[in-house]
Amino acid sequence: MRITSRNARFQQWESLLSNRNKRQRLGEFLVQGVRPISLAVEYGWPIHALLYDTGRRLSGWAAELLRTASADTETVAMAPELLAELGEKNEDAPELIAVVGLPADDLDRIPVREDFLGVLFDRPTSPGNIGSILRSADAFGAHGMIVSGHAADVYDAKSVRASTGSLFALPAVRVPSHREVADWISAERASGAPVVLVGTDEHGDCEVFDFDFTQPTLLLIGNETSGLSTAWRDLCDYTVSIPMTGAASSLNAANAATAVLYEASRQRIVAGRRIG
Repeated sequence: MRITSRNARFQQWESLLSNRNKRQRLGEFLVQGVRPISLAVEYGWPIHALLYDTGRRLSGWAAELLRTASADTETVAMAPELLAELGEKNEDAPELIAVVGLPADDLDRIPVREDFLGVLFDRPTSPGNIGSILRSADAFGAHGMIVSGHAADVYDAKSVRASTGSLFALPAVRVPSHREVADWISAERASGAPVVLVGTDEHGDCEVFDFDFTQPTLLLIGNETSGLSTAWRDLCDYTVSIPMTGAASSLNAANAATAVLYEASRQRIVAGRRIG
């Protein structure tokens, strides 16, 4: 297929950038960049279409991706200026954009083992923060991320970009409220996984390095403005604080999550060395 005008098909893909309802209804979202697209393919995400630039000589990576695309993947030659619009760039168009299928929002996608570490983000308003926390969670050994409540979307273009591909390596599940997670945790506990729910709070029960993160843990991160909702605070088994100096009164949600995830990873590495 070749697209050289802003036809209905182009407008459908364009709507995926900013319209959450369209993404959900069509069951797909846009991805650009060598690493994110490569990880989407590596981790077996369904690639509905590959849109490529007709105005340039493609790199070896892009040419190979098009050559090895599955029979279920549509390949579309697109005018450079149109691809630039989908890439949200004012100057150079990306050479390739992937249209990727959405996975199910099923908490069972997140594996719960004896070393479980998960992150829950309560009602985030910034898609960039979602992507940044996904990236940190992936880097520090978490097994999945949950986004709860009326929130920014995991599959918003800003979130996808900020995750730098970690979205495809780490299960991310959207849930309407705390109830679904409470039921899921109850079921996991009943099956023998003693998961503890740990919230971040400036008036925590203890400082982050005094808490034992080697146990199965779901870390709860609050909304950027108002913190954790009352419902989530009531579900917490513990709360931890991050000690700070200087004039700063708080940390950005993504920075706070990264600090705690690093401490959890550090403790687990040290514990593993002791066992070894």
